[in-house]
Amino acid sequence: LQSPHEAVLEGLGYVLSQLLQAKEAPAEIIPLVLDSVLPQHMLRLVRSGLKAGTGAAVEFAWCLHYIVCSHTANAALLSLGALPALSSLLLDVASEVPQDAPEGLELLVCPVLRCLSNLVAEETSCEVQLQDERLLVALFLILQRLLQQHPFIAQECLWLLNNLTADQPFFCSALLSLDLVPALLQLMPCSQMASVLVLTVLCNIAEKGPAYCQQLHQQPALPLLLPTLTLPDPEVVGQCLELLHLLFLHWPEAAADFVRQGGHRALEQHRSTPELQERVQALLDMVRQPPGAAAFSACHATLSAFS
Repeated sequence: LQSPHEAVLEGLGYVLSQLLQAKEAPAEIIPLVLDSVLPQHMLRLVRSGLKAGTGAAVEFAWCLHYIVCSHTANAALLSLGALPALSSLLLDVASEVPQDAPEGLELLVCPVLRCLSNLVAEETSCEVQLQDERLLVALFLILQRLLQQHPFIAQECLWLLNNLTADQPFFCSALLSLDLVPALLQLMPCSQMASVLVLTVLCNIAEKGPAYCQQLHQQPALPLLLPTLTLPDPEVVGQCLELLHLLFLHWPEAAADFVRQGGHRALEQHRSTPELQERVQALLDMVRQPPGAAAFSACHATLSAFS
């Protein structure tokens, strides 16, 4: 691992990545790797990937991904500084890579995004360690540079965004304060899964309560959500219904605007869709409440449909 030759390091990384995918890796191989100096060197090589050549960095990034996926070594990797190392690489990619990103960069970014996503999902201390809003800006800059040639990168970035916003309010607040919601919504046409993930991230924000829903309402979110309700995909529409429910529950003014924009007519289309009709009816009941009705009691009655 101290070799100055890129080809040697890349070959070593490839062999190690194959070993780490073996059936016996979690019980036999990964403990040996963790007891060695390999993890420190892997992180160093990945972190310096933009400066020392991406070939070896790509292989060792996948090695780290396989280790994280084993669910046996996250604490050890965190203690070695995996989070700052991996997030710093994304910041470097965003700040140093030109608009016409070199071919192969996506092969490095992808496993790094997956490592961070899985670490954040499984280790509750990660969100605190990662509280840097520059990471959000970096993700959207990376999308700007890689998305056209590599559409799959949208889903990878969105998985990380989903996990970052799931529990902690920091990144929810940052998405709003940095005015990134319009850019987030622009990712919906990328794929069916991208649409679901974008709506899930917005649900994560809305779940944080009235102040967050008020800010979402002030963004151009509702007009952009209306076309989503006309899609024939029940999963996407279902996630959109969940978002509308949270908005109406925490910020009833959003329901009034929704009606003014004709949203209730879009809802009516799905009254006969078996997997959606109960939630559609609950939302229609919410938006039909008289102006003087108590918002909380009106909305509380619909919760069972969304549980």
